[in-house]
Amino acid sequence: VQLVESVGGLVQPGGSLSLSCAASGFSSSSSVMSWHRQAPGKERERIATIYSFSDSTKYADSVKGRFTISRENAKNTVYLQMNSLKPEDSAVYLCKARTVLGTDYWGQGIQVIVSS
Repeated sequence: VQLVESVGGLVQPGGSLSLSCAASGFSSSSSVMSWHRQAPGKERERIATIYSFSDSTKYADSVKGRFTISRENAKNTVYLQMNSLKPEDSAVYLCKARTVLGTDYWGQGIQVIVSS
């Protein structure tokens, strides 16, 4: 079982970036998938969730209207489209899966830096 995030990096304020989380060893379509982030000295924050089967979504207030979570079942992959990025969005972004059995899996995390 594995979750692999890509692609992070450096982006200017106001810019956009798309992260992907490729799952293997289990079905992401039947799992609750979420994106979290953790900035230095801050607690980990869940920012976006996509629920299994219904594909309904939920966002933290800090990213609502700017970030979009989606999934592509054929590729067993979940995405996070990030628009209108701000310096305070700089963090390590992590993908998480909660399977139907209630087991949690985490990706390794990927760095996003928003800076001019």
